[in-house]
Amino acid sequence: MNQIPRIEHPFPQFERENWLNLNGEWQFEYDHSVSGTERGLFNAESLSGKITVPFCPESKLSGIGNTDFSRCVWYKRKVTLPESFAGNRTILHIGACDYMTTVWVNGSEAGTHFGGYISFSFEITKYLKEGENDITIRAFDDHRTGTQPAGKQCAQFASHGCMYTRTTGIWQTVWLESVPESRIVSAKYYTKTDGTVRIDAVTDRAFGLELTAEAFYGGENVASGSVKVTGEHAEIVLKIDNPRLWAPGEPNLYDLTLRLGRDEVKSYFGIREISVRDHRFYVNGKSVFGRFILDQGFYPDGIYTAPSDEALKNDIEMSMACGYNGARLHQKIFEPRFLYHADRLGYMVWGEHANWNLDISRPEAWKGFVSEWREEVERDFNHPALIGWCPFNETQQNQDGDLLRFVYSLTKSLDPTRPVIDTSGWFHVKGYCDMYDCHDYEQNPAVFKEKYDKLMTGEEIGDWTGPYPPELCFVSEFGGTWWSPGVKGGWGYGASPADMEEFLTRYEGLVSALLNNDKICAFCYTQLTDVEQEQNGLYTYDRRAKFPVEVLKRITSARSVVED
Repeated sequence: MNQIPRIEHPFPQFERENWLNLNGEWQFEYDHSVSGTERGLFNAESLSGKITVPFCPESKLSGIGNTDFSRCVWYKRKVTLPESFAGNRTILHIGACDYMTTVWVNGSEAGTHFGGYISFSFEITKYLKEGENDITIRAFDDHRTGTQPAGKQCAQFASHGCMYTRTTGIWQTVWLESVPESRIVSAKYYTKTDGTVRIDAVTDRAFGLELTAEAFYGGENVASGSVKVTGEHAEIVLKIDNPRLWAPGEPNLYDLTLRLGRDEVKSYFGIREISVRDHRFYVNGKSVFGRFILDQGFYPDGIYTAPSDEALKNDIEMSMACGYNGARLHQKIFEPRFLYHADRLGYMVWGEHANWNLDISRPEAWKGFVSEWREEVERDFNHPALIGWCPFNETQQNQDGDLLRFVYSLTKSLDPTRPVIDTSGWFHVKGYCDMYDCHDYEQNPAVFKEKYDKLMTGEEIGDWTGPYPPELCFVSEFGGTWWSPGVKGGWGYGASPADMEEFLTRYEGLVSALLNNDKICAFCYTQLTDVEQEQNGLYTYDRRAKFPVEVLKRITSARSVVED
């Protein structure tokens, strides 16, 4: 085996000691005719090729680099369980696999999952045997049907405009976890700024056992509690004196240990509250201006997958170096390791799904989207850096408003603690949005400022979609200025500036127009990096600064008139 890539634990907010990373070399085979199941590939002794997991076959890091369409792919490898797994249950986890994934263990089907962006798992204990075990994974992916979310994955052969290289199959860590017979399945943390932390744990085969929770700050035990498990759910309420709050730039975090019988989980949480009212965005009751940047989450050598854990952290640090305090995680559900770094750096993020290429006017498109979005809200609920949800981006007027209403209501029922935007930009469903936003790629700062200044005098403004709601307070896409000197071709918004000075003047004019508007409490600049042919990032695709970072920081971090 080659050295294992992405060796770090994929879920640092729910971590057990006894686990096995399965990244690295796997057998691999294309199945263009989608006949592999009929041909019995799940029972085959071997497959015809090799791939490096967790990188998709389109990427260089996979060892393949084939960017053509691939409707179906197969993976296989042999695994011998460590001695430490003996006597316990074994869970197979897949961080993400696009799109419909079926797993076989020693020729027996262990489960199927629909969705290309969220983590899932199957218990495989009953399929295992002593010694070497065969794990086979099949991924079917055809986003041109319009019935599965695909985000910025291009539906044409070649990337163009703001559509990029596709991702097929496994693109996040695959791993095994050993758990006791009685275990903690999951836990949600509800925090209040007075130091109240309510833990709602889901357990399995735990009736009559005691669940305990201990919270630590700086290694010191600050609160503990326990409860006897009498059903699937068990609740513990901790009270922390003089709580240290999580806020942008102030990443105060508490370590948490959960125990149930022989099961022990290491976790953490941040104490903070989020609200939106009267054209203001509040963190812990303090008015904060959201300086967000659009982050597409693409990498030159890994496509959807960061080449290393450090690369995830580096993207956040690059954004913060330019004065941003957060990001819209755009048209992609980001991996938990990214959110972990955002938590630890005090960096706010909006959670989004990949609804592009999904025709939501078709009822059959609802199934996969809704189920995966529910899984996303549940999985990432505990991250303090995640300050809001936005399931859709730029839905059109002829799309199904009933779906937007349903997903908004579903999201609020799953998570009443965060604001929800029904769809970012374009058409909103009145009454189903906590923070009305718009997209505007006007490149003339004077015209841009004149338009949004009207909000302060109560005048109605709008665009081709119609008038904006009077509650508008978030310009969630703007800028996007095309800048690629020396690069032939490419794409971006507006005419490219003549020189660096003109770019910086335009950037400052656009940014300051929103910072100085008392009806705007957040913006999102497009975008963090160039992506393939889209040349409008503050950094190149390979993460080199295109502009003086210190100048960008001075402009972006200038005080807003709505900040406390």
